[in-house]
Amino acid sequence: MSRLHPTAVIFSGFFLLGNLIILWGMLLPDMAKALNMAPAISGVFFSLMSIGTIVGAIIGGKYVQKFHFLRLFAFLAITESILLSLLSVVGNWQVLLPLIVLVGLTYSVMFTIGHTLIARLFANKRAAMMGLMDFMFSLGTLTAPLWVVMLYWVLDDWRWPIRIIALCLLFVGLYSWQVARMQPVLAGRSPSGGKSLSYITVLRQPIFLLLLLVMVGYGAAEWGQGNWFVSYAVDGLGYQAENARLLLAWFTGGMVLSRLGFALLLRWLSSAQLMLLLGAFTVVGAFVVKLSAGSELLALGNLLLGLGVGGLFPLMLSTAMDLDSDNGPVLSGIASIGSSIGFQFAGLLTGVWAQQAGIAQAFWLIPLASIWLFGCLWLFQRRLGRA
Repeated sequence: MSRLHPTAVIFSGFFLLGNLIILWGMLLPDMAKALNMAPAISGVFFSLMSIGTIVGAIIGGKYVQKFHFLRLFAFLAITESILLSLLSVVGNWQVLLPLIVLVGLTYSVMFTIGHTLIARLFANKRAAMMGLMDFMFSLGTLTAPLWVVMLYWVLDDWRWPIRIIALCLLFVGLYSWQVARMQPVLAGRSPSGGKSLSYITVLRQPIFLLLLLVMVGYGAAEWGQGNWFVSYAVDGLGYQAENARLLLAWFTGGMVLSRLGFALLLRWLSSAQLMLLLGAFTVVGAFVVKLSAGSELLALGNLLLGLGVGGLFPLMLSTAMDLDSDNGPVLSGIASIGSSIGFQFAGLLTGVWAQQAGIAQAFWLIPLASIWLFGCLWLFQRRLGRA
């Protein structure tokens, strides 16, 4: 049977999820103003979203193999569309917070399904296809700042970008359901027979525990940058919001290039060497962004940071799945849990730190997270050499 339509479902879904995940950082200044959110509440907002993501990753890793992947993906996409539609009409932050937990949970299970299905459909070229899938995710994060800026020219309202993503997710959900009906085998359960998988068994292996620790640093660096850079550039450096969003596009553009091209570098570099190279780009980019004020250096730092973190998620996850493909959903869950913990840590600590000392001081969290990331990558690649 053709793998084209299932792949198109996942790729289009990941493109929209990329738009969605970067949207909150771009809209946060307007959301905070409209809903009277203090900086600490903004940090709690990101923290609760990451809690939902962690719960979703745990549930997805253990149980998605019990269901038909594309039918479940369809149900979740439609559910996410409904949640976003509700979120776009809230009038106070107290209602916003429980909704964002459910948005994060639903998003996370969809993420796990996507990685698991693509890894199984393309076992012979797993790294390349997972890189392309995450490239679609990054393409979503790249295009979001651009179309949101243009939409603001016409509709200066933070609610409309959310409504547009909700509508697109509805269409993807309906498409996924139709593909599941046409190709029930490819949309079906895991070859494990639908048994629940164990996180504890997998995490007892040191290399997969290191995978979790790497992803904590990855999540703090990537999502800390994606969600706080606009606020940092506006409130800490004095940039206009539109210019800040365009500078963020250099970061998301770097991620796109990294995820599109990292698999090509595997022809000349080993996975371990490429991990360290990407980690070095991340550290350099993070420090250039924090130590610069001019737009040219900020753009360069964002580009280097994006080039560094962009390819790490698919590279790490495909490497782990090559070691233990039967536990693919759990490995995807571990990667998502780790990045969500980092996301939560970066969101909450940056918000609290910003309330006490200002966003310019709190933004030091991104360079610190990049150092953690590089250190854990070094340990991971050493363990990989023994595997």
